[in-house]
Amino acid sequence: MPGVVPSAQGRSRQGERRRPGAVGGAVPRSATTAPRDEGPYRVGLEIEVTVGDAAQGGWCVARPDGLPVIFVRHALPGERVLARVTEVTAKFARADAVEIRQASPDRVTPPCPAAHPGGCGGCDWQHASLPAQRALKASVIAQQLKRLAGIDRAVTVEPLPGDGTLGDRTPGLGWRTRVQFAVGREGIAGLRAHRSHEVIDIGDCLIAHDAIRELDIPGHDWSGAATVEAAAGSADVPDNVAVTVISGGAPSKGKTHGNRNQRGAGRLPGHKRTLVEGRPYLAEHAAGRIWQVGSDGFWQVHPAAADTLCAAVVAGLRPEAGDSVVDLYCGAGLFAGAVAPFVGEGGAVTGIESDQAAVRNARQNLADYPWAQFRKTDVAKAAEDGDLPDARLIIADPPRAGLAREVIGYLTGEGQAERFAYVSCDPATLARDLGLLLEGGWRLDELRAFDAFPMTHHVECVAVLSRGH
Repeated sequence: MPGVVPSAQGRSRQGERRRPGAVGGAVPRSATTAPRDEGPYRVGLEIEVTVGDAAQGGWCVARPDGLPVIFVRHALPGERVLARVTEVTAKFARADAVEIRQASPDRVTPPCPAAHPGGCGGCDWQHASLPAQRALKASVIAQQLKRLAGIDRAVTVEPLPGDGTLGDRTPGLGWRTRVQFAVGREGIAGLRAHRSHEVIDIGDCLIAHDAIRELDIPGHDWSGAATVEAAAGSADVPDNVAVTVISGGAPSKGKTHGNRNQRGAGRLPGHKRTLVEGRPYLAEHAAGRIWQVGSDGFWQVHPAAADTLCAAVVAGLRPEAGDSVVDLYCGAGLFAGAVAPFVGEGGAVTGIESDQAAVRNARQNLADYPWAQFRKTDVAKAAEDGDLPDARLIIADPPRAGLAREVIGYLTGEGQAERFAYVSCDPATLARDLGLLLEGGWRLDELRAFDAFPMTHHVECVAVLSRGH
């Protein structure tokens, strides 16, 4: 069994919702961390608990008898663990499992040496086998659907094609094509501890794609920078990478750390964002074509995600020649481009996006489909103003916050929309919105979930809804 290790010193954040779970008894004992005086818990308290279900965000829920809920990280359902409290709120506590006293059969040794309490906060489930990770994500989606939408539905999280065959990596590693590194003391680029601004010197990020690892961002001095963003395109073209510095002050000169060379230091001209290596636009491959996307623009980070999601959207919508389609939050035009060949010249595809650079990319990417048009406008404002076109088929891929209330109003109004494909990266906001849509007359026909972010708690879903007229 692993011994006790230091816990992360996370910053307090209120407002987490209580999640269901079941646990056994609790055996508390004090640790050396400075305690809080009020309530049954204090930061640094160590308490033995049996861990229950997984919850949104990479936690498992423990419910000690007669005590408030504890959200435990680095644990798995059914395990008996020694949990060290890292944060206390009025209604619950957060903790790290610092010792595993009765392990789950799904527990594995994390492939990354920084994946432990007090270590890197980037991965949530490295201590679980990949099948177990997907089952945990499926259970969280099902919980949210039941709790927020009243939908009782079994969920399966599907692996993406090629996962486990990316380079020579262990399955579940080597997939992330965009990584944002924080710069800490002495110019070292690393990743942040969980719920903390502390920068962990990871040396190497194992979930990063080989093209990112070859840039060796952590191996260079980035003094004067606040953040270093590394991105790699999925298309097989030369030099398809970008390294962008977000400057946090005047650049340093001549500082080195061991074998770290001075790729970052001395090259920062002081601008807020500075491309220091590679291309301002990356080439991505999906839906049978090449896409141009700004190096700081949005694109799916798993190499197989864009293709997989496009296929799911097309299969769910079943577009036909002459159809009208509206693509909300369209980005660089990915889903608009996936349906455009099916609707053909007699149809119409309209993409709505608030980011000017993304709209410009979309217009360039789909210039060979003149029936696909793109408008730069805020989706919510356009919906509120009645400025969204009517269409039989609707696609939406909103940010994590989900659909704006104005968009819900547009979808549940008296338009001609018959089928809706909702792409979501957040089970809670997806479930909330599905509940509202079902109340507004829509039916949930299909829900697919994809493990587009192995080792983390994140998951991508495609919900397909329909309504009759």
